[in-house]
Amino acid sequence: MACGLDFSGMRRRTFLGAAGAGGAIAGSGFAGVATTLAAAADRADGPQALVGEAQPFDYAWLKGAASNLASRPYEPHGRPLPPDVAALDWDQYQAIRFKPDHALWNDKALQFRVSLFHLGLYYKRPVRMFEVAGGQARQLAYDPGMFDYGKSGLNGARQPRDLGFAGFRLHSRRDGFKSDVAAFLGASYFRAVGREGQYGLSARGLAVDTALGREEEFPDFTDFYFEQPDPHSSTLVVHALLDSPSVAGAYRMAITPGEPLVMDVDAALYPRKRIERLGIAPCTSMYLAGENDRRMANDWRPEIHDSDGLAMNSGSGEWIWRPLTNPVNLSFNSFADRDPKGFGLLQRDRDFDHYQDDGVFYDKRPSLWVEPKADWGEGAVSLVQIPTVDETLDNIVAFWSPAQKLEPGKEALFGYRLYWGSRPPVQSTLATCVATRTGVGGVVGKKRAHYAWRFAVDFAGGPLATLDWRTAKVEPRISLSSGRAEIVSARPLAALKGARVMFDVVPSEALDPITIRLYLKTGQRSLSETWLYEWTPPALDARKV
Repeated sequence: MACGLDFSGMRRRTFLGAAGAGGAIAGSGFAGVATTLAAAADRADGPQALVGEAQPFDYAWLKGAASNLASRPYEPHGRPLPPDVAALDWDQYQAIRFKPDHALWNDKALQFRVSLFHLGLYYKRPVRMFEVAGGQARQLAYDPGMFDYGKSGLNGARQPRDLGFAGFRLHSRRDGFKSDVAAFLGASYFRAVGREGQYGLSARGLAVDTALGREEEFPDFTDFYFEQPDPHSSTLVVHALLDSPSVAGAYRMAITPGEPLVMDVDAALYPRKRIERLGIAPCTSMYLAGENDRRMANDWRPEIHDSDGLAMNSGSGEWIWRPLTNPVNLSFNSFADRDPKGFGLLQRDRDFDHYQDDGVFYDKRPSLWVEPKADWGEGAVSLVQIPTVDETLDNIVAFWSPAQKLEPGKEALFGYRLYWGSRPPVQSTLATCVATRTGVGGVVGKKRAHYAWRFAVDFAGGPLATLDWRTAKVEPRISLSSGRAEIVSARPLAALKGARVMFDVVPSEALDPITIRLYLKTGQRSLSETWLYEWTPPALDARKV
């Protein structure tokens, strides 16, 4: 596991700065037309002159290419960057701007445009780009004239004509091509935005051997193919070839902007070897401090996180909410399931007052929901939480891990949809958890006889919104993996049209994490989703009363 909290060598602020609305590249809009690129290839000398030759292309061809790739020993793609490009620092890289008149499809009345990221800083492996039109693919050629190098210190005239690109981003006609729709940059990472127009958490093509106590493997998207859409189509299809020492893969992603933005993904995987822990549809986020975990709350802002919980809709239909934490030690949790209906990292708390951040607006960060398109069988939703001291480093990962190991030489197919927006596309009809708070336990004004830790969990919506508390007996059902619960109460919370459950956990002398499970019921009727939490009690000598 890359314990630097930064899963691809990519800092979040690097991505947000380069791909966000205020970034150096963003300031110049989109650039690079297919005809311009082809012309650049035609007039280039040497090997670059071959760039742009047409070849038949469809998803079946890409799957064949991935299968063929997996049948051969892995060879890292790319080559060392020129010394001046490799030496770019943060400010120099940010000074490179993409020229708007070079955007792919800039000369066509389409709903999308594609611009390209320059290599440098953390992005050192070139990625090949192709336009697909009429079933024919043609590679987009790198040309230094596509970029304004500004104060980067680079001399564009001296850059090799086959340098290549680091990634790409999309704009949509929906807002006049003013802001990003999605961006793909670094390994197999990508981000997208919903109605709020804010980047936040990211997704990956694949996770390999995450949190196994050794260095994690990060597959790369090495080639992208952009299907030229119909002029009236609101969906753009992007294909990607994935490669790593353990696996090759072919991806088809149909991207439809909106609220939420939807990515319909089909992935075909071809392992080179048996993979111990495979992560399908991995979501990566950041959690530094929040109302339930103030271990790193040394900032003037009350809360700092891109996501505040992992939501799951199990194959049996149970809705589960797992608040995120910033643990002292790396935490790995696995939630066994069969044919899950969906899962995702959400930013449920969307109240500006809870963050007070008028720069990056954590209250507007998108949630990401994963919806399988078919039965995935036995497996588990896995959650990795890594300690972090900095909001610029991602420290949260969630993914589906199939129980059946992929076998070398055999194809494995996975289909799913990714929804990026303020709310997931499906909601529980039960009350949902809207806040989790923790602190010292005991009864105020009374001497504490033993150590206890207080939990206050708020639920709202669903049947609680209209519940008559005078006639209904609301019962909080709490179970612990160890220790005991005491001072348990559930009472109406008028401000939320919901309920607040409060209880103390008294740990045993064991120092193992305690799993806490809670839901509300009245009679035989469930009122809320299941709240699931993991709490690690302090050392015995630190349990002050």
